[in-house]
Amino acid sequence: MIEPPAPPRIVFRALGPGLVGATALTLVHESARRVLKHPPRMDVLGMRSLEKGIRFFGGEPAKGRQLHRQTLAGDLLSNGLYFSLVALGRPRRPYLRGAMLGLLAGLGAVVLPPKLGLGRKPSRARPSTSLLTVAWYTLGGLAAARATRKLVARRQPEPPLHQRLSRE
Repeated sequence: MIEPPAPPRIVFRALGPGLVGATALTLVHESARRVLKHPPRMDVLGMRSLEKGIRFFGGEPAKGRQLHRQTLAGDLLSNGLYFSLVALGRPRRPYLRGAMLGLLAGLGAVVLPPKLGLGRKPSRARPSTSLLTVAWYTLGGLAAARATRKLVARRQPEPPLHQRLSRE
């Protein structure tokens, strides 16, 4: 019998840090779109892709606020699953994994939408828009790494008092 690469409970625990990273990313995007003049509009890309997907399967997509809410829920879910990869690696380097996964996601968010027929403007309207897109996805990866570090620290038992005193 072939064993899974990671026990199911480890995969389940990885979802928490992934959701932390996805929430951080979504909060930054949603806050910035209300404040900045030319923010990255990843919500627009999400709505376009959700509409395309629903139409592809013969459905009728929602409109307006309902479509926006569905897109945010889909973003949290998909980004949460993606950023949960940060917690699946060795516990020694979650920040490196988080930064690399965030950087890759940000670059993909800038480069892929035009190639997928989702438009160019939401993530590449200006050079600063592209830079912010990459930076915010990297921030999401680092937030997932921080949550992973906290999770690992909580699971490791504290050494006995005599060992802690001998280190000081």
